Amino acid sequence: MNQKKLETYEVVLYPLITEKAIGMIESDNKMCFIVNPKANKDNIKAAVEKNYEIKVDRIQVLNDRKGRKKAIVKINKKFKADELATKLGVL
Repeated sequence: MNQKKLETYEVVLYPLITEKAIGMIESDNKMCFIVNPKANKDNIKAAVEKNYEIKVDRIQVLNDRKGRKKAIVKINKKFKADELATKLGVL
Protein backbone atom coordinates (compact mmCIF):
# COMPACT_ATOMS: atom_id res chain seq x y z
CA MET A 1 0.00 0.00 0.00
CA ASN A 2 1.81 3.07 -1.25
CA GLN A 3 -0.04 6.06 0.18
CA LYS A 4 1.28 9.60 -0.13
CA LYS A 5 1.58 11.35 3.22
CA LEU A 6 -0.55 14.48 3.53
CA GLU A 7 1.23 17.71 4.41
CA THR A 8 -0.20 19.60 7.42
CA TYR A 9 -1.49 22.40 5.19
CA GLU A 10 -3.38 19.88 3.02
CA VAL A 11 -5.34 18.31 5.89
CA VAL A 12 -7.57 21.13 7.22
CA LEU A 13 -9.40 22.83 4.37
CA TYR A 14 -11.47 25.45 6.23
CA PRO A 15 -13.43 26.03 9.46
CA LEU A 16 -17.14 25.30 9.29
CA ILE A 17 -19.39 28.21 10.18
CA THR A 18 -22.94 27.16 11.01
CA GLU A 19 -25.26 28.02 13.86
CA LYS A 20 -24.59 24.62 15.43
CA ALA A 21 -20.81 24.96 15.00
CA ILE A 22 -20.82 28.38 16.66
CA GLY A 23 -22.89 26.94 19.53
CA MET A 24 -20.24 24.24 20.02
CA ILE A 25 -17.49 26.90 20.11
CA GLU A 26 -19.29 28.81 22.85
CA SER A 27 -20.58 25.93 24.98
CA ASP A 28 -18.27 22.92 24.47
CA ASN A 29 -14.87 24.45 23.50
CA LYS A 30 -15.04 22.60 20.16
CA MET A 31 -14.24 23.73 16.61
CA CYS A 32 -15.61 22.25 13.41
CA PHE A 33 -13.43 21.92 10.31
CA ILE A 34 -13.94 20.56 6.82
CA VAL A 35 -10.93 18.31 6.18
CA ASN A 36 -9.34 16.40 3.33
CA PRO A 37 -11.28 13.19 2.61
CA LYS A 38 -8.03 11.20 2.78
CA ALA A 39 -7.10 12.50 6.25
CA ASN A 40 -7.41 10.31 9.34
CA LYS A 41 -7.72 11.35 12.99
CA ASP A 42 -3.96 11.33 13.57
CA ASN A 43 -3.36 13.57 10.51
CA ILE A 44 -6.09 15.97 11.62
CA LYS A 45 -4.85 16.20 15.22
CA ALA A 46 -1.26 16.84 14.14
CA ALA A 47 -2.31 19.45 11.56
CA VAL A 48 -4.61 21.36 13.91
CA GLU A 49 -2.03 21.39 16.71
CA LYS A 50 0.77 22.54 14.39
CA ASN A 51 -1.17 25.07 12.29
CA TYR A 52 -3.11 26.75 15.11
CA GLU A 53 -0.66 26.20 18.02
CA ILE A 54 -3.23 24.64 20.34
CA LYS A 55 -3.59 21.32 22.18
CA VAL A 56 -6.30 18.92 21.00
CA ASP A 57 -8.04 16.51 23.40
CA ARG A 58 -10.27 14.56 21.02
CA ILE A 59 -11.42 14.39 17.41
CA GLN A 60 -14.66 13.08 15.95
CA VAL A 61 -14.84 12.56 12.19
CA LEU A 62 -17.95 12.17 10.06
CA ASN A 63 -19.04 12.51 6.47
CA ASP A 64 -21.92 14.91 5.97
CA ARG A 65 -24.72 14.76 3.40
CA LYS A 66 -22.89 17.13 1.08
CA GLY A 67 -20.06 14.62 0.68
CA ARG A 68 -17.60 16.56 2.83
CA LYS A 69 -15.51 15.10 5.65
CA LYS A 70 -16.10 17.02 8.87
CA ALA A 71 -13.88 16.96 11.94
CA ILE A 72 -15.17 18.11 15.31
CA VAL A 73 -12.12 19.04 17.35
CA LYS A 74 -12.32 19.16 21.16
CA ILE A 75 -9.78 21.74 22.28
CA ASN A 76 -7.87 21.36 25.55
CA LYS A 77 -9.25 23.50 28.38
CA LYS A 78 -5.97 25.46 28.55
CA PHE A 79 -6.93 26.96 25.17
CA LYS A 80 -10.16 28.70 24.20
CA ALA A 81 -12.08 27.80 21.05
CA ASP A 82 -13.60 31.28 20.85
CA GLU A 83 -10.12 32.85 20.74
CA LEU A 84 -9.12 30.53 17.89
CA ALA A 85 -12.42 31.25 16.10
CA THR A 86 -11.82 34.99 16.42
CA LYS A 87 -8.28 34.58 15.10
CA LEU A 88 -9.65 32.64 12.09
CA GLY A 89 -12.41 35.22 11.50
CA VAL A 90 -15.26 32.84 12.34
CA LEU A 91 -16.62 34.90 15.25
